[in-house]
Amino acid sequence: MRTPFYQYDLGILENTLKSIEECTQLHSNWHVHYAIKANANPLLLKHIKEYGLGIDCVSGGEIQVAMDNGFPASSIVFAGVGKADWEIDLALKAGILCFNVESEAELDVIAERCSALGKTAHIAFRVNPDVDAHTHANITTGKAENKFGIEIPMLLPIIRKAIDNPCFIFEGLHFHIGSQILDMEPYRLLCQKVNALQDHLENEGIKVNSINVGGGLGIDYVNPEQNPVPDFKQYFSIFESDLKLRPGQQLHFELGRAVVAQCGRLVTKVLYVKQGTIKKFAIVDAGFTELIRPALYGAHHKIVNLTSKGELQKYDVVGPICESSDVFGKDEMLPETHRGDLIALLSAGAYGEVMSSQYNCRPLPPAEAGKF
Repeated sequence: MRTPFYQYDLGILENTLKSIEECTQLHSNWHVHYAIKANANPLLLKHIKEYGLGIDCVSGGEIQVAMDNGFPASSIVFAGVGKADWEIDLALKAGILCFNVESEAELDVIAERCSALGKTAHIAFRVNPDVDAHTHANITTGKAENKFGIEIPMLLPIIRKAIDNPCFIFEGLHFHIGSQILDMEPYRLLCQKVNALQDHLENEGIKVNSINVGGGLGIDYVNPEQNPVPDFKQYFSIFESDLKLRPGQQLHFELGRAVVAQCGRLVTKVLYVKQGTIKKFAIVDAGFTELIRPALYGAHHKIVNLTSKGELQKYDVVGPICESSDVFGKDEMLPETHRGDLIALLSAGAYGEVMSSQYNCRPLPPAEAGKF
């Protein structure tokens, strides 16, 4: 296979899905939706579907891909601050499980589309709980300054407006505080916010059928080989102990990165080893067109030389894109590296292939999947 390419270990994916299943199977009112924005490769979706996960979508395109890969519309939840009319129409015609509504303006448009199509929409309101997830600024979503969701002081009249409109069936509340969360304390704070909000709504005579706590659980990018499966037990136990569900309430989760990140890696070939006056560069044939996270977030993926066993030397591992930000790692300690060596960037199953581009007119890379 030509390089670069994405390689997916289905054994790791299955172990991850089994762990999720073991942590949730005793709770018949718990529902896990895979956040398809992390990776929409059909080879992975097939296995995710087999384990009974639903889908969390943020675009009409994702809804269509989910249905094309056999996920029933009744398992799909649809979030996103900018739902276009055609996306709303697609979701209404398909009969998705729930719209996670992010503003009063959006609510009004969904009502218009329901009237035009003669449909009824099941809705939950995405609440901005003002919880700091202690993660990168570009991937936090639950603070008051973020564009996502409705702030709690604005929520009550919007809920009443929805309840009074026959176009809607009000289901509940949706939250999502960020991504790559490794400190569990923000989830405890989220539970406290949800509990207090539920108490307030009950006092106002409003019944909530479902709570959606989003996702955001992080993975170990530093030692992925030692920790290929995230600590789902600790994650789910917080909601089991701290979230005060009412009788009959349904609890929804939206996990993306934690499901697929560790099963994928990006394999690339060394084109040149360039010796500068200060630095030695390993120039590879993958760039931020194949894995944008380092350029976009300053993220770091563990880098492994798959073909060399020599003494360790220091390299800046860089791509061929005509941008100074096309750098995968600086001062990486790798075995002596030569032209033609194969390099793997680990933990690339999430936000790798799905965010790839054809900048510099580069072809999109292939993918393979198996048990390695």
